[in-house]
Amino acid sequence: MFSFAYPGLLMLLLLVPAFGLLYVWARYARRVKLKKFGRPEILAGLMPEVSQYKPPLKITLQLIALACIILAFARPWGGIKDEKTVKQGIEVVIAVDASNSMLASASDDPQGPDRMRTAKMILEKLINRLDNDRVGLIVYAGQAYTLIPVTNDYVSAKMFLNSIDPSQIAEQGTNIGSAIDMAVSSFSDNKDLGKAIILITDAEELEDQEGVTQAVKNAVKNGVQVDVVGVGSSTPVVIPERGSVMIDDQTGEPVRTALNEDLASKIAQLGKGIYVNASASGALNDLDRQLSTLKKAAMESSVYSQHDELFAIFIWLAFVCLIADIFLLDRKISWLDKITFFKKESK
Repeated sequence: MFSFAYPGLLMLLLLVPAFGLLYVWARYARRVKLKKFGRPEILAGLMPEVSQYKPPLKITLQLIALACIILAFARPWGGIKDEKTVKQGIEVVIAVDASNSMLASASDDPQGPDRMRTAKMILEKLINRLDNDRVGLIVYAGQAYTLIPVTNDYVSAKMFLNSIDPSQIAEQGTNIGSAIDMAVSSFSDNKDLGKAIILITDAEELEDQEGVTQAVKNAVKNGVQVDVVGVGSSTPVVIPERGSVMIDDQTGEPVRTALNEDLASKIAQLGKGIYVNASASGALNDLDRQLSTLKKAAMESSVYSQHDELFAIFIWLAFVCLIADIFLLDRKISWLDKITFFKKESK
């Protein structure tokens, strides 16, 4: 199969016949002008060194070179083949807390950046560091949902990550147990492959702590490490809502939320992982270092790619034609002039 990366550039090939016609017109105009000075056969005798055949040959070489250059810029391909690449890596499922408390400030300042924005920033940087690894994305509040299955498509993972919005989640809560169970079921069956769940949460208003404990133990039993990234401050702050703040229906007071670091640390410890605070300067490095302890295994992926780049062939053809054109002068070749091809010499 023969194709081009930039087929639109092939329209420039129309320049080749255009320049050819321009050359024919120029040669015709030259003959017309020569006739004004006298008979062509007499004028030819006054220019014995001028070759009649070299100018057409030179323009032919130039037009071939032009066509080859255009074809090279269009980037010709020789076909498509199925390439299989084997990479060493791990599998990581990121579970992001999308409860309303994630809309609160990530710092002591109520006007500071919200926890969800902080979580997205650190996770996007983490995804950028994943090399040959596979990543999945789960969002949870009252229930857990798979946003993207385990994949090596980092672009899609970051796109879905940035689309998470707690205000769009109808069923609120902090069901970490459901998120862990769903993450465990998302991994492949490869037992030689290191696997990790990264929980992004403020660990607040957790109703079923016993369910979380069982989910973490089940994850460890299945060879999955559970790491926790805490977002928020231990200082309670209000939760914004519709330009104001969230109000408790029972007390009429603003709802305040704070990071529960004790619970987050307990989950990480039980999950044989690490707990980091997203606001810490070395949080990303610590998390990256922890993931590097996991066993990497071969993961085979099949990709379709263009191969047999042919532009170099046309570049070389153009180069040869231009070099030949440089050394091909307009005057006759003296030793060829002594050879008669089409008529006998008179005795």
